[in-house]
Amino acid sequence: MSVARIAVTDAAAELLRKLRESHGKPLMFHQSGGCCDGSAPMCFTQGTFLTGPADVLLGRLEPGTPEPVPVWISQAQFQYWSHTHITIDVTPGRGAGFSIEGPTGMRFIIRSRIFTDEESQDLEPVSAG
Repeated sequence: MSVARIAVTDAAAELLRKLRESHGKPLMFHQSGGCCDGSAPMCFTQGTFLTGPADVLLGRLEPGTPEPVPVWISQAQFQYWSHTHITIDVTPGRGAGFSIEGPTGMRFIIRSRIFTDEESQDLEPVSAG
């Protein structure tokens, strides 16, 4: 069985369900690796942010929305984080980016840990945008 590269906390899953309901459209994340808020996971309705060949699909979250939530990362950032398990979480506050959770008073954040040697041997494959 493959080891997932991404996960979502219960609190983040709850916010994703609320955002899906209020926006009425499937959601996605993009992790660019830029500075400041560019290093935070940005949540968009699908089709609002277009991925391209410089992006990698890390996996799809199953937060209880009608469809999975894909999580994309830039290839350059993936080179740094390929050995890292990423968990999307939320915390009180407001980010300065374009992520759709801004008006809720919460913001998505990344929690990460290094994969164990055993996990590294059985990671889920990624695909390019």
